[in-house]
Amino acid sequence: MSLAKQVGGLFGWLALSYLVAFVGGIGSANAPVFYRELMLPDWAPAAWLFGPVWAALYTLMGIAAWLIWREYGFSGVATRPLKINFIQLGLNALWSWLFFAWYLGAISYIEIMLLWGTILITIAAYWRVNRAAAILLTPYLLWVTFAAALNYSIWQLNPGVL
Repeated sequence: MSLAKQVGGLFGWLALSYLVAFVGGIGSANAPVFYRELMLPDWAPAAWLFGPVWAALYTLMGIAAWLIWREYGFSGVATRPLKINFIQLGLNALWSWLFFAWYLGAISYIEIMLLWGTILITIAAYWRVNRAAAILLTPYLLWVTFAAALNYSIWQLNPGVL
């Protein structure tokens, strides 16, 4: 694969990841105000932390997918991992809408657990193709583990809202 195609592919995968962030961002447009009004557990992070963490994670997701694509394109052993990646990206974008736009605490918790499982499956599928790509998704899995616990706690602390 030519260097130009590799660089273009990297930009494409990063653009896809940032598009998912953008779609989720639309769903969480009121998140700063909503988050401040919620009852939060003592261990909840400050609202300003979410943006930088997610920016880093979306970058890692894009690079990881690119590493898989760069080796095999959309064929062969890369087909399944990339399809699973598309599913987890869709679940990722949906969560913000469920929690911040539609105030569906229980459904957002179920959905984030599905996302968590899909990330784990993505990591396992990536591992078979490119271990570096799988390792790049580890911080994402850890953050979503934390986010799932936070989702559950906030949902339980705010029964009249979520």
